[in-house]
Amino acid sequence: MIPDFQSLMRPVLSHLDDGLMRRSRDVKDAMADAFHLTADERAEMLPSGRQRTMDNRVGWALTYLAQSGLVERPSRGQVRITEAGRRALAENPDRIDMRVLEKYPQYVEFRDRTRQPSQSIEHPTPAARAATVELPEATPADLVEQAVRTNRAAVEGEVLSAALALSPTGFEELVIRLLAAMGYGRSGGLERTSVTGDAGVDGIISQDPLGLDRIYVQAKRYAVDRPIDRPKIHEFAGALLGKQGDRGVYITTSSFTQGARLEAERINARIELIDGRRLAQLLVAHRVGVQAEQTVSLFRLDEDYFDSL
Repeated sequence: MIPDFQSLMRPVLSHLDDGLMRRSRDVKDAMADAFHLTADERAEMLPSGRQRTMDNRVGWALTYLAQSGLVERPSRGQVRITEAGRRALAENPDRIDMRVLEKYPQYVEFRDRTRQPSQSIEHPTPAARAATVELPEATPADLVEQAVRTNRAAVEGEVLSAALALSPTGFEELVIRLLAAMGYGRSGGLERTSVTGDAGVDGIISQDPLGLDRIYVQAKRYAVDRPIDRPKIHEFAGALLGKQGDRGVYITTSSFTQGARLEAERINARIELIDGRRLAQLLVAHRVGVQAEQTVSLFRLDEDYFDSL
């Protein structure tokens, strides 16, 4: 029998306990062996027909463990246990599931993000909000909405980690591509300027063909525990002043201190601040660095059709 993804969490973590970096593909195969799946069970596909059921469940187990800080993804397709993961194994000899993960702040933050309504759904129903915890009264539409929110929160965490792993110039290029996907520079152009030594500015958005209407961009790939403080905003404001600009966007993988936000409000130029969390949301929303895996269609009875017969 194919185990559910929560039942896979501890076996997956135990398989990684030797500290070696392993391919996600190898972990999936090892779990199929560990649970003695038959050939038919190994070949069973999701209803979409795009992925094997066992692979999907191991993948979600890894996602939840990664979001909790118990495993890490040092490079593409590779996973490795963390020190927190080893402690979790020692403290939970029988089972690791979502109840166990609730004691980890990283998981709680991830879980709370899954409870936020999807940006594509403007007015979620009370039942949809209740579906955050799987309730019997949740409708199929409610459950789909919750699945979308969970998937989005997981991918946002992964895409932010991927952005952190980029080089500084790679991150600047990511930011420029995101702004292009959002529609900026469509009538003018987008330019990454750090390679030309344009001090204090990493990119320029020209909103018109002549470049008369410009927005200046600063992109900083900082660790999540290294927030942007007030002096950094002051420096960026000085760079804007030097270019006679009055609009800027400061984007970081980290966060902004309260002093930084107050400084952005105080100065004459308008500076939009985008922290790591908002950056991840924008990357997913505009499909930059992510791929759509599958779509789901829900059907309802067309009463008017039958009434017309």
